[in-house]
Amino acid sequence: MIKRYETFPEEAMEIRKEVFVEEQGFEDEFDEIDAGCIHFVAFEGEMAVGTCRLFYDDRKASYLLGRLAIRKPWRGKGVGALLLEEAERAVTEKGGRSLMLHSQCAASAFYEKNGYQKMGEIELEQGCPHVWMGKRF
Repeated sequence: MIKRYETFPEEAMEIRKEVFVEEQGFEDEFDEIDAGCIHFVAFEGEMAVGTCRLFYDDRKASYLLGRLAIRKPWRGKGVGALLLEEAERAVTEKGGRSLMLHSQCAASAFYEKNGYQKMGEIELEQGCPHVWMGKRF
């Protein structure tokens, strides 16, 4: 089950800390954008297993998906694809026609498998290679 939140839920914060800070070593995980996002959290029973956030970016003139994180035991089980589907549904409900994201290069094949295309050059974010990707609906 996936729940939508208009405020930053504790479950999303915990998952992102576990995956991005503790596992991957990112230092600047939380930012002011979190306050204005729709947050999605995937649950298996009572356990929060994955999360992502969605917001509109005026500079990109598109909705942006970010901070998609899945707890290790649930990776490769379709949780990420379900979160993408729910975020895409939210974009279309708001009248959006596209969704962009700044993917870690190591995760770009996952996004390509879900219909996203690379856009632009590889760039570093906190020392980690990332690439912009997008999908039109």
